Amino acid sequence: MEREGLFRKISMENEKKMVMLVLDGLGGLPLAGKTELETARTPNLDLLAAESELGLSHPISPGVTPGSGPAHLSLFGYDPLKYEIGRGILEALGVGIEVGPRSVAARGNFATLENDLISDRRAGRIPTARNREIIARLREKIQRIEDVEIGLYPGEEHRFVLVLTADGLDDRLSDADPEAVGKPPLPARAKCEAAAKTERIVNLFVDRLTSELAGRPPANTCLLRGFAKYPAIPAMSELFKLKAASIAVYPMYKGLARLVGMDILETGRTIEDQVATLKRHYAEFDFFFVHVKKTDSFGEDGDFARKVAVIEEFDRWLPEILELTPEVLVVTGDHSTPALLKGHSWHPNPVLLKSAFQRRMPVPGGRLDAMACGAPEGQACAKVTVSTPGITFGETACARGLLGTFPAMDVLPLMMANALKFKKYGA
Repeated sequence: MEREGLFRKISMENEKKMVMLVLDGLGGLPLAGKTELETARTPNLDLLAAESELGLSHPISPGVTPGSGPAHLSLFGYDPLKYEIGRGILEALGVGIEVGPRSVAARGNFATLENDLISDRRAGRIPTARNREIIARLREKIQRIEDVEIGLYPGEEHRFVLVLTADGLDDRLSDADPEAVGKPPLPARAKCEAAAKTERIVNLFVDRLTSELAGRPPANTCLLRGFAKYPAIPAMSELFKLKAASIAVYPMYKGLARLVGMDILETGRTIEDQVATLKRHYAEFDFFFVHVKKTDSFGEDGDFARKVAVIEEFDRWLPEILELTPEVLVVTGDHSTPALLKGHSWHPNPVLLKSAFQRRMPVPGGRLDAMACGAPEGQACAKVTVSTPGITFGETACARGLLGTFPAMDVLPLMMANALKFKKYGA
């Protein structure tokens, strides 16, 4: 029996709540001896770590640097090697675009072209309002190329979505992105004969866009990645019998959630807004995916201090989430984005899992404080506080944790088990 067949067989419904908190790009590398997570002042995460199971997870495989799509699919319990999903379809779904069988979607970045070289792959992260202005202009100027309908949709900051619609399109293309500054633009290339038409249209589109935006830096060209048609993938309700919801700001992560059948809960742009949305809808679902983006953004910018600040802001709001008392809570990242590398990396992710059924590490020098809940000394207490000197939530502590180092696609099954949502397998 394959993995998905097993989940279909043993999953069951109950009323227990599960919350997965994903700080995008959470993992890092040390600067002055500590990573971003270890540098951040996180008293609430540290207290939670002292009474949780800790570990590290690999999104794909040791040594493999993941994209955001496969990294999140792993967290949702899917094999990222089985489901290769282009980023374009995720961005399209994230902004609410219906993508039909004749369409190919791509994720676009506005970028800066200087002296025939890419000098900024994100066009200085232009404001979203400016993005919308540019897209409105391009929609008027580029509506069709040959027989192909051109659909353009603004995303957040420098991101947009391109949707090509016509007969005879194929998504087997290389990215039109050199993936580095100081290099010339890179045209898309067909990976098979069937994609020759799509290659031609994509490269003509980039030329037209660059011509229309000439003399308008910083957004005066574009990079295109993740060409994709709509894939076939089972929903979380089918595999895990979950009523699942997503609380995310950026379109791609809404798209990922929509792809696996989650309801998309509209929310504001701040962590405070996302926590308020979680509270407002808490009675309606049994699984929540809450996504915090800026840890990744500042990691990609090489801004160690601002990544630290986002982690600290999240920590300040954590008690509000804990007040909801979910039966299972996970705090993790989809992948590591060390500021030192200014990009995604292969380093495993910190994982924290809190439930009523976890194992406990011996606590050298620690104590169990039954008085914290008002119980008389010597009597059992329903709420035991663990005081653990020196324990902090970070890569070092997670490397020593009881969960060990494991595949990220086991995170959701561990949550299911701790929420008593799996039946016993076999006699």
